[in-house]
Amino acid sequence: MAKLIKTQAIVEDAWQVLTLTEDQNADSVEVAEGQWIVPLSVYLAQTALQSRRDVAVWLAGDDEPADVAPYLAQLPLVAVHFPKFADGRGYSIATLLRTRHGHTGELRAIGDVLRDQFDYLTRCGFDALQPAEGRYSDAQLEDALRNVKDFSEPYQTSVTVQSPLFRRQRRVAA
Repeated sequence: MAKLIKTQAIVEDAWQVLTLTEDQNADSVEVAEGQWIVPLSVYLAQTALQSRRDVAVWLAGDDEPADVAPYLAQLPLVAVHFPKFADGRGYSIATLLRTRHGHTGELRAIGDVLRDQFDYLTRCGFDALQPAEGRYSDAQLEDALRNVKDFSEPYQTSVTVQSPLFRRQRRVAA
């Protein structure tokens, strides 16, 4: 069973991620029983999935966060896929889901999620971080979890800290 960092703890996870192969279509791919995180295109094309509580959605970098906004209240989680570590579109998607669309449920980073990015990902609103299965040992995940807390006072604003350090310092001094 895959492990992930969720709300500052390492947990086992039963969700499976569905990806489409070249010969599969969003409107006809079969989603088996169990907990599945499906591409947004599959969720929108197969309206029967929208009533299942064991189906969640993942967004690719070119998906529009507004397309999932009407379904946020009913989704058990929303994942954002990072196809490679250098693709930063997922950070923007997460920020938009948290700030503009008011998503308060689980927001998971999946794909090429590297330990050096964990702090930045959490600052954009991700509360679950799922590196590729087998990428890290349990000990490496424990080390990474400790490192997420290395920067206790970030300078810049983010989803989690909404005023810059210089403004927070003035408030303390006043």
